[in-house]
Amino acid sequence: MSGERNGTVRGDDGVTRCPWGSTDPLYVSYHDDEWGRPLRGDDELFEMLTLEAFQSGLSWITILRKRPAFRDAFAGFRIEAVAAFDDDDVDRLLADARIVRNRAKIDAALVNARLASELAGGGFTELLWSFAPPARRRRLTSFEAVPDKTQESAALSKELKRRGFRFIGPTVAYAFMQAVGMVDDHLAACEVQVSPRAMPLEM
Repeated sequence: MSGERNGTVRGDDGVTRCPWGSTDPLYVSYHDDEWGRPLRGDDELFEMLTLEAFQSGLSWITILRKRPAFRDAFAGFRIEAVAAFDDDDVDRLLADARIVRNRAKIDAALVNARLASELAGGGFTELLWSFAPPARRRRLTSFEAVPDKTQESAALSKELKRRGFRFIGPTVAYAFMQAVGMVDDHLAACEVQVSPRAMPLEM
């Protein structure tokens, strides 16, 4: 990596990215190809919401490294499949050293799947995206300016908790919103472009 510019870092490939986006090959791929790009689909959003909950208290790179194992252990994060998990599945997950073995987070994933299954046919996607804020007119210029929670993430968290969802506080909710492109928190000097909806209207 080379020098920083406006809070960003130029990677060995010559691309200027957000400061965390060039620190590991997995981060490069995730930053460039996933983070901040609008994602839809009930199962796809359930996966990200679940992984963000598992990340709580850990680094995101830990979750990225374990994501293939998580997908295997959680039936590809298919909501209907996870909603049908029973006590034997909980025991199996707690014994799986490839994932994060936290009983409260595992229980939350199963509860959340059952609740999400009640919003089948795109209803889960519609609910989550209804809390997306208006696109910013400009990207932020420094990593310090990126919030860890917002009014919208607090509202999303409150609504999900009202419905019985677990492990989705305002901070987890905002990390989820960043991940699935409800907000574009790539810095202004970051050269990675995202989809038209998430792109700033002016720089």
